[in-house]
Amino acid sequence: MALKLQFDNTLSYQQDAVQQAIDLFEWQPIMGSEFQLGTTGMFDSELWVGNYLSLSQNAIFENLQKIQERFNTQKVTSKTLGLETETQGFGIIPVSKQFEWMHFSVEMETGTGKTYVYLKTIYELYKTYGFKKFIIVVPSIAIKEGTLKNLQITTEHFGKEYDIKIMKYFVYDSKKPSILRDFAVSNDLRIMIMNIDAFNKKEANKIYQNLDSMNGVRPIDLIKWTKPILIVDEPQNMESEKSKSAMSELNYSFTLRYSATHKELYNQIYRLTPIDAYDMWLVKKIEVNSVSSQEKTITKHI
Repeated sequence: MALKLQFDNTLSYQQDAVQQAIDLFEWQPIMGSEFQLGTTGMFDSELWVGNYLSLSQNAIFENLQKIQERFNTQKVTSKTLGLETETQGFGIIPVSKQFEWMHFSVEMETGTGKTYVYLKTIYELYKTYGFKKFIIVVPSIAIKEGTLKNLQITTEHFGKEYDIKIMKYFVYDSKKPSILRDFAVSNDLRIMIMNIDAFNKKEANKIYQNLDSMNGVRPIDLIKWTKPILIVDEPQNMESEKSKSAMSELNYSFTLRYSATHKELYNQIYRLTPIDAYDMWLVKKIEVNSVSSQEKTITKHI
């Protein structure tokens, strides 16, 4: 008999992280899809389905300021934070002064459910705004396998929670480029997992090649028009100019970047630090006792 995991209700801090991402696009119409006739290389013409983000830059920037200020105010109840105030300290999000277009960072301590949070965020974005095309970008095979496993064990759970009857997820395989046709033309929720090495401009990458099996259509072109939303897992391992350039080739609508150890923070929308996690009893306390010459016991919390 197959083992099924039972999921409790989403923890409050996890829901906070999800809600910050959802509120970032407040006032986005629920019809988050765009349609266009194109060719997938297997048929003369088909209806392609892409994400449609209609909010202006100014509207998203205003939402960003509001959610950052709200989060700061929740963390620091002793004073109201102005939009131009930068507040330092654990658990406090500095309000962005410079808007780098469409990259948003979520900082979560290891072991607090980062993968669960970004998967739930995908479903919430689908439910709230109608966005359908998502790519989870990972830096390594090990993380790719872990993400795939998490998708496998949460699909039924989220399917029931969001009443989703049709949804597909898959790992991009350069040997099976035709699977991208379904990603391009489906009008249902689709989640693709891609290793950064699959599209980092290496000469041998089939994703940039005109393939006979697809009547000369490049796989990258099937992705680009869908204007996917990128979920970037452990982005600190993909901050090189080469990786950034490769991601831009995907023609994404925006990126949500999840890590406990960001190298670069872009418009941070949520922060759960080690201190926050410890104070909330989300991580275990490890005590290491050592005796000095004065026979004092030192306790270290990790």
